[in-house]
Amino acid sequence: MTDLAPIFVDILLPVFGLATIGLLIGRRMGLDPAPLAKVAYYILAPAFFLDLLRDADVTTGVVAQMAIVMGITTAVVALLGLAAGKLLRSGYSVTAATVLVAVYGNVGNFGIPIVAFAFGEDSLPLAGVSFLIINFSAFMIGVTAATWRTSSPGRAIFRALTTPTVAVLPIAILFNVNDVRLPVFADRAITLLANAMIGVMLLTLGVQLAGMQRPRFTTEVWIASGLRLLIAPAVAALAAAVVGLGGVPGGVTILQSAMPAAVFAALIAIEHDLEPDFVTTTVLVSTVASALTLATIIALL
Repeated sequence: MTDLAPIFVDILLPVFGLATIGLLIGRRMGLDPAPLAKVAYYILAPAFFLDLLRDADVTTGVVAQMAIVMGITTAVVALLGLAAGKLLRSGYSVTAATVLVAVYGNVGNFGIPIVAFAFGEDSLPLAGVSFLIINFSAFMIGVTAATWRTSSPGRAIFRALTTPTVAVLPIAILFNVNDVRLPVFADRAITLLANAMIGVMLLTLGVQLAGMQRPRFTTEVWIASGLRLLIAPAVAALAAAVVGLGGVPGGVTILQSAMPAAVFAALIAIEHDLEPDFVTTTVLVSTVASALTLATIIALL
């Protein structure tokens, strides 16, 4: 367990540091998080996915198993989040926000380096695959939940499918399959934007925290955090056993399913005005608590 100290210092501390900078700047300058969120949502995130997908090198067999396990996990925690909201009579907005944070794990700036620490550098392609699958499914569910209240079901799904991050995926896959190479100036511009995404997301989280009143640690916050940190990896472990996904691919899938709520969930909440304070608080709580839960899961794996 003591070997986990470097990962806490090298991975968690920079993340908390950037969020803290955003918080301090937000308080000092009275910044509105919405413009930052729009930049990340409409520009940086699509560039990030395009940059990652166009050069991905994966095999279909294991990817299919991973997709099944992560699909089952996402569906189960989404349904449990919905059931919790109904049981607690939380109202549509909080229930949708609970579903959003329950399904959307921080599999990027948290997940990928932690997977590399636990399983070695050779596991990074698998971490990238899980990142793409979880982000795509969680983004679809999250945006649909966020827009369902103001649109018909069909229109809500259509809006999710046509958001910039989702819309860019088929383009990126087409580039990958056909080995398309962009002009150097375009390639470098996309890479620069992609590299900026995580930093801007974390600064936006800090600015959002600065604009909050005192965080309200409601029952729904603890339930959403529990779904994200405890229930999701348990479901993933069971599903992996059922489909026969073992070894490093199974471990990577389970570990990625155990990540805290994603910063990007807060961006979706801000963009669609879906209980942003609740979502941001849950991101904060689950991130802090993940120091213990991830250590335990890594030890078990």
